[in-house]
Amino acid sequence: MSDPDLRGALVLAEYAPGEAAVLSDAERWPTLDAAGSARLNHWREHPDAPHWTHATGDRLTAEQVQRVRHPLSTDDWLTDHLAAARRTLRYRGMPSDSTLDDFPTISRADLVDDLAAFVPLDADLSRMLHGTSSGSTGAALLIPDDVEEVARGFHLLVALAASAGATVTSDGERMAVANLVFQRQAFTYVSVISSFAHRAMARLNLHPTSWSGLDARSRFLTEADPQILSGHPTSLAELLDAGLDSVLHPAVIFSGAMALSAGLRARLEAAFECPVIDVYGLHETRPIAARSDDGPFRVLDRRVHVEVWDPRREVALPPGAMGEIVVTAGENPLLPLVRYRTGDYGRLVHLDGGAVGIADLEGRENTRFRAGDGTLVPCVELTQHLQAHGAQGWSIDQDAAGRVHAVIVGGDEPGIRSALHALLGVELDLQQVERLIELGEGKPRRYRSAVAD
Repeated sequence: MSDPDLRGALVLAEYAPGEAAVLSDAERWPTLDAAGSARLNHWREHPDAPHWTHATGDRLTAEQVQRVRHPLSTDDWLTDHLAAARRTLRYRGMPSDSTLDDFPTISRADLVDDLAAFVPLDADLSRMLHGTSSGSTGAALLIPDDVEEVARGFHLLVALAASAGATVTSDGERMAVANLVFQRQAFTYVSVISSFAHRAMARLNLHPTSWSGLDARSRFLTEADPQILSGHPTSLAELLDAGLDSVLHPAVIFSGAMALSAGLRARLEAAFECPVIDVYGLHETRPIAARSDDGPFRVLDRRVHVEVWDPRREVALPPGAMGEIVVTAGENPLLPLVRYRTGDYGRLVHLDGGAVGIADLEGRENTRFRAGDGTLVPCVELTQHLQAHGAQGWSIDQDAAGRVHAVIVGGDEPGIRSALHALLGVELDLQQVERLIELGEGKPRRYRSAVAD
């Protein structure tokens, strides 16, 4: 975009450097030593660094540094969690002996309407950070995050990496983790992890607008060479599309926030020769489940309880039934959620060893398409065939007349065309593009149908 007036019209103040008041380094990292400070300044002032827009730290005291290295105990956690929920205004009238079965479901709209009603009256607000969650509905939230819970999230990644056979170490000067996004404007910062020997981490925007040039981006990533790469499918695909797999050597890759297709997983595994772990969760609930292959997601062994409910009624469904995923989440003491409707859909299954899994996970949309013979086809059936034919992302839209417009990223175009015709039997307009970003920013799987369901 060459017109400076048009460029200015897209500027968002919240992404401008120094837009918000900030703490001193001593407040951000109370245990920061000389080596950590030097490490931080090296990346802040690196000649090829991106345009840092923010400064943030974990704010951990020495005592907290020790605690966050270990997961919270799950012994009888649900009893304590429900007691914490009853100390909120939302549930102030519930009897002290109420169980999970006595709680109704809640939704994001409830949080948007009165978030404070879900914060315990005795919560330690001195430990509060705030994080933003835009949500798929556009109803933005400021989430009260707990400093220890946020810091503990890094060690969850290390543990998940170890479970997949990958080792992440605090030896050496490689960055510990880089959280990657790919969008015109984004929060970017460099920080150090107090509970990981003050090793560096960063939130990086791979979009060209965040760098002085693509060569600078490549040089910076070459030197940083993070052990953990974390991002959503669009940003992870950009690593491959831009050839950055030649300069990066991660021990593990985490994908989240959006659905990771089997085709993109295969590309990432082949290019980086490391485990690719798909994490399912929401900012409100924290990580819920994960998988390192294309099978069901395994519900994590942490303070999380998963149910499946009828999306239109207050009725829980039995294991194996497809419905809306409802989560009771107890990792964040500032937001003890009980039976939170995620807006995502799947079914519960039993895995080896007695673990609970989530199969056929479809994010946000349980869309059904009307086939030419009048039958309704659930979007999971389309997903299965799109995956089978190698598509890495897609947008499928059915208009009120029944016509289907589909955009796919990669994959076997003739095979996908045949499969969609066989499934739907309606007029089909199919376009194939090369990159996920060509679907637009947001979730790289999209289903919409304007026909009556």
